[in-house]
Amino acid sequence: MLRRIADHLFWAARYLERAQWRARLVDVNYNLLLEVPPRAADPWQPILAITGEIETFGAHYSQADERSAVTFFALEAKNPSSIRSCLETARFNLHSLRHQIPSELWLEVNRLYLESLSWPKDALALPSVPGFFATLRERFYLIGGVIQATMARDGAYDFVEAGTMVECADNVARLLDVKYHYLLPRPEDVGGAVDVRQWMALLRSASCLETFRQIYGNAFRPARVVELLLFNSAVPRSARFCVDRLAAAIRRISSRDGESAPELSPERPVDLLAKSSAAQAMASGLHEFLLNFQRECAALATRMTAAYMTID
Repeated sequence: MLRRIADHLFWAARYLERAQWRARLVDVNYNLLLEVPPRAADPWQPILAITGEIETFGAHYSQADERSAVTFFALEAKNPSSIRSCLETARFNLHSLRHQIPSELWLEVNRLYLESLSWPKDALALPSVPGFFATLRERFYLIGGVIQATMARDGAYDFVEAGTMVECADNVARLLDVKYHYLLPRPEDVGGAVDVRQWMALLRSASCLETFRQIYGNAFRPARVVELLLFNSAVPRSARFCVDRLAAAIRRISSRDGESAPELSPERPVDLLAKSSAAQAMASGLHEFLLNFQRECAALATRMTAAYMTID
């Protein structure tokens, strides 16, 4: 496969997954704040921390209130990771490939991007927010379904899979890290209503709340959430599931290329999870464990780019 094509597919997939995560995070945080009145002056600050965009936000807005935060995440052209900007980048990457990918995929991404250009700011006003994000969530599910139902399982699919999984793994790690770093409850709140609602919101952000309840019931203990979101290989949005799929995609790409490409070392982030557990990660320091995992995923993506997507 041409490196240019591989690069476009990889980054289109990453930006589509990033847009979907942004939509899910904003929607869940919005509903959480309706259920639990915030104690903090800037209740949207944790979401900015998850996405690593505190400085970018601060350059354009003075306070992380509801309207400015939702606008920043959904519409802001100066935010390269806003939902609209992600859709624009994904569309740009797919545009030159529109005759090489399923027409249904191009039409859905292009249609959603064109609709995003006409999203009015009043769509993000108080009564409209839940409906706006519910519809947006359905559109991303539709795009994901089109990818799964129409793309041949060839090299093109593997680059889409790799981009999706590395982005998803990174977002799961960020999500867990912020709960520990920014949302640590007061000692008297541990296990209380606010703490439980925050864990529920975190699981809902990863579309894992019902799965958690099927396995553990309603006992929202931190170790169980960490076990599910980091180490459970059967959960589609867990970090372990993502890196397993990422490593498998890289191995298929390497075998088609005729070389094993050992320098990619796709097993390194897999081993990090396979050889640990929630109890071990939390005992040794979950923040450091998550940072190390993110570094391994980023390094693997960089090595993959150099091996298959960089044009000399």
